[in-house]
Amino acid sequence: MCDEWLKTEVTRIHTDNYRVYGARKVWRQLQREGHQVARCTVERLMRELGLHGARRGRKIRTTSRDDGHERAVDLLRRDFTVSSPNRRWVTEIIHAIICWAASTTKRTRLVLDALDMALWRRDQAGHPAGPGLVHHSDAGSQYTSFRFTTHLVAAGIDASIDTVGDALDNALMESAIGLYKTELIKPRGPWKNLTGVELATAEYVDCYNSTRLHGEIGHVPPDEYEALHDRQNHTELQVTATA
Repeated sequence: MCDEWLKTEVTRIHTDNYRVYGARKVWRQLQREGHQVARCTVERLMRELGLHGARRGRKIRTTSRDDGHERAVDLLRRDFTVSSPNRRWVTEIIHAIICWAASTTKRTRLVLDALDMALWRRDQAGHPAGPGLVHHSDAGSQYTSFRFTTHLVAAGIDASIDTVGDALDNALMESAIGLYKTELIKPRGPWKNLTGVELATAEYVDCYNSTRLHGEIGHVPPDEYEALHDRQNHTELQVTATA
């Protein structure tokens, strides 16, 4: 393969993925498309093109606790390896593929809207919420409010809230939100209105689930990983039933 052709492909992949891919993911995507090229070649070409992956900045605190409300216990205890078979976003403001909500304020209605849409989308996708579903969040006042807690109970969902002072308790969600801010909100700002944020978020969430490669799940998109996970479980159930 000539460098000029590869540069065109590298630029296309980088551009199609919000210009956030570094050399590793660009190389992985080229491999998925059937192009056999060395990773060091991709690194060299990206340097020549002046392309690089997204870089995270300083973290900004957004959680506001309300010690006047009783909090649910931490059911996850930082064990994300078993309870998170993929990287779909399930809680907080962004719900990749499952759902998300946006608002100019951090009121309880925001998280209620996101939760309701998440449950509806799971039902439409053929994966309805069932017994044992846990909603895990930080100790923000929206999640400890009576209104949100009763909503979880009505939906048959167990509440779980991270312990105060443990930075790793909500690490999975913090990582997802950090990516969202780094890759979309900051580089495309300043935003003129909420509608612009909503439209861009919908596009970003779709890309995150349907095309973005995630190293933690074998360098495949979450949609693809979940489909594989479901097929494997279905096969195991069939083998058990006919054994």
